[in-house]
Amino acid sequence: MSTPRWFSETSETHSQWYVERFRTLAAEGADLTGEARLVDAVVKPGSRVLDAGCGPGRIAGELHRRGHRVTGVDVDPVLIEAAELDHPGPVYRVADLAELDLGEERFDAAVCAGNVLVFVAPGTESRVLARIAAHLVEGGKLLVGFRLDRDYALDELDGDARVARLELVQRFATWDLDPFVEGADFAVSLFRRI
Repeated sequence: MSTPRWFSETSETHSQWYVERFRTLAAEGADLTGEARLVDAVVKPGSRVLDAGCGPGRIAGELHRRGHRVTGVDVDPVLIEAAELDHPGPVYRVADLAELDLGEERFDAAVCAGNVLVFVAPGTESRVLARIAAHLVEGGKLLVGFRLDRDYALDELDGDARVARLELVQRFATWDLDPFVEGADFAVSLFRRI
């Protein structure tokens, strides 16, 4: 299996910088919960949510505070350690999403925020979507957001999603539901497992 771009396209100190960046933003009062608000809006109270590529846990932690049962997964042990420290409550696991296997556990929803799909190993995007979809209940929702200036295009996402039995429900340009228009530099896609 090839190395995730999170490691191959960043410096050795990137993970710790990323942790400190979000700690600083939180201390400054920045709004860091937009993704969690959207997930919360599309699921029932007390849902089981998978934060796939959870990073330092800001979304998982907020979803937990909102009453959901959350599992956060990330390939980077530095980020998982920060998540456990800064956002206790969810269950956190170190795992490569391309090989995700949480046994029989199934989720009502999953979220891939923070450009997760453009940081996985090249060529594994379809496998990542399939592994996440395999952990969703029928009708379960998946929210995916990433910048569109990377090596993974929306038509590739949509094709990989169809193969993973994920149906596109809606697409936005931001986590705050701005309409998606041609030329947008970011996309948030809501899928449903069929």
